[in-house]
Amino acid sequence: MLLCHLNIIGYESKKYIRIENEKIKEIADDEKLSSESSSTLRLYFDNAIAFPGLINSHDHLDFNLFPRLGNRVYKSYINWGADIQKQNRNIIEHILRVPKQLRVQWGIYKNLLNGITTVVNHGEYLNIQDPIIDVFQDCHSLHSVGREKNWKLKLTNPFAKHHPFVIHVGEGTDKESFDEINQLIRWNFLKRQLIGVHGVSMNPQQAIAFEALIWCPDSNFFLLGATAAIDKLKEQTRILFGTDSTVSANWSLWEQLRIARKTKMLTDSELLDALTTSPAFAWKLNNKGSLNESKTADIVVARQKKDDDLMDSFFQLNPEDVLLIIKTGQIILFDQMLVPQLDQHLILNDFCKIYINGIAKFVKGDLVGLINQITKFIPEAAFPLTI
Repeated sequence: MLLCHLNIIGYESKKYIRIENEKIKEIADDEKLSSESSSTLRLYFDNAIAFPGLINSHDHLDFNLFPRLGNRVYKSYINWGADIQKQNRNIIEHILRVPKQLRVQWGIYKNLLNGITTVVNHGEYLNIQDPIIDVFQDCHSLHSVGREKNWKLKLTNPFAKHHPFVIHVGEGTDKESFDEINQLIRWNFLKRQLIGVHGVSMNPQQAIAFEALIWCPDSNFFLLGATAAIDKLKEQTRILFGTDSTVSANWSLWEQLRIARKTKMLTDSELLDALTTSPAFAWKLNNKGSLNESKTADIVVARQKKDDDLMDSFFQLNPEDVLLIIKTGQIILFDQMLVPQLDQHLILNDFCKIYINGIAKFVKGDLVGLINQITKFIPEAAFPLTI
């Protein structure tokens, strides 16, 4: 497969990408196209940008049918959890009528529609058969110091696999949230690899004890009216980006990225890295996170919105702007504009047609059937697409 005439973030001129056997075989100038076989699938683009399949480092996949739940600004996740269990119990019980397997499948598709090809699920291990994108679970998920039963025993278990321990930490603006971080650090005497989530009350000295911190600014601002001091913490630990679920954040990764960008606590390059190279390193996904020869062919192509600034164009994207998503060398989403180039190469029956803001997309699998199954349980369920 050849992807032709693309502007790739990090490259100065238009390139083509040659994909073979699930890998990026070559990135080169357009004039080398003439040496390729005439039978090779070629996809031509006009005014489009390409970037690596994105890595979402924090989601609760089974919580993405929820609307945002919150009735005020909270001091901590403890206050928030107690309040919504009291004030929003009917909504919670109503959504939980949908079988978990269906909720998880929608959570996966939510990520895919945003250009995410790898998502880290936080919570109990999910047995997912052939997920359309990669669901990373090679880690020990602890909810938090305040909500995880026996977290000390789990953290200090000498027989635990050598995977990172991922935990909500410092998720609040009160002293108790700050103290939880110190308590976690004190109990990590076995020097486990810690990856924190949120870290709103974390200071730079505490950040040294963490391999990485996952930043979820949209969720933080909604629940707590504040977010972590990422501009200071980035000097002491690696910063990864997470969307969290729709129970506390917008479904659109791109809206969340614009919120993060407005804080100016990361440069544009650092913010892109938090979705690509940094999580690839932290989760040991060595073949992901960049568009380079010999890397896994996880690639997103999207409309270019600004001719003179690829990075600015990237941060102006929305889900409807995604033209093509390739996962390990296979097409899993494409825009209707590509149908004339693809109709002789793909079995279109393997895809379903949806509309995002009125723009038609073809998505691998039976997303339409999934939505129909979910609406049998909650007929009023709202999705950010139409079918």
